Amino acid sequence: MHLRSIRLAATLGIGVAGMIVLALAVFDTPARSADTSYGTALPAAKTHLKHSATASATSVLAGGCFWGMEAVFSHVQGVTDVVSGYAAGDRAHANYRDSSTGRYGDAEAVRITYDPSKIRYTDLLQIYFSVAHDPTQIDRQGPDRGPQYRSEIFAANADQARVAKAYIEQLEASSSFDRPIATQVSVGEPFFPAEAYHQNYAVKHPNSYYLKVNDEPKVEALRKRFAARYNKRFIDDRQSAQSGG
Repeated sequence: MHLRSIRLAATLGIGVAGMIVLALAVFDTPARSADTSYGTALPAAKTHLKHSATASATSVLAGGCFWGMEAVFSHVQGVTDVVSGYAAGDRAHANYRDSSTGRYGDAEAVRITYDPSKIRYTDLLQIYFSVAHDPTQIDRQGPDRGPQYRSEIFAANADQARVAKAYIEQLEASSSFDRPIATQVSVGEPFFPAEAYHQNYAVKHPNSYYLKVNDEPKVEALRKRFAARYNKRFIDDRQSAQSGG
């Protein structure tokens, strides 16, 4: 739960008492620092996808609130689109109200469209594990708790799953984290785009306290640790589109 849950509570008519409970949840977990919590960039993967001549490919990743995941991957060179949504679960419950209950099997996730000639699937995984979230957390990220905030890679096919599992094994073998990696890997699960107000959330709400505390440090970590991958222009283009420029 976090500050956006307060707005949801008001929308759903939970009432003042319910909103107070949700507000207290914001302060239950200390904010993470990009300089102290995300460490250095993790090693590159040794196992890669088979060569693909396609001009576009997709990757669906879950790692906590999709606002932050979208913000990070929207800043990556070679990424052409990022959509926030709900992975797994079913279409009937693919909405924020139902997803927030954690009862329907879905996870907040992002569908990343990228150009394989400019960035590899494994490069996205390296960023995902290094700065986009904490893969050792189980059913939570920062102040957000519940199975809908789990760490999971939703592979499009068996080859993506094979490469993802190989990278997790590589990171475990190198003792890259102090705790076991909790990230799950599944294949062929559906993805449903989230409501329009969730898309480009960081662009629409640049002064959001939640984003400043929880997600801007991740974007800054990306800029520092993956400087060659960092892309500011994509965000500038989105801001221009939002303003009608």
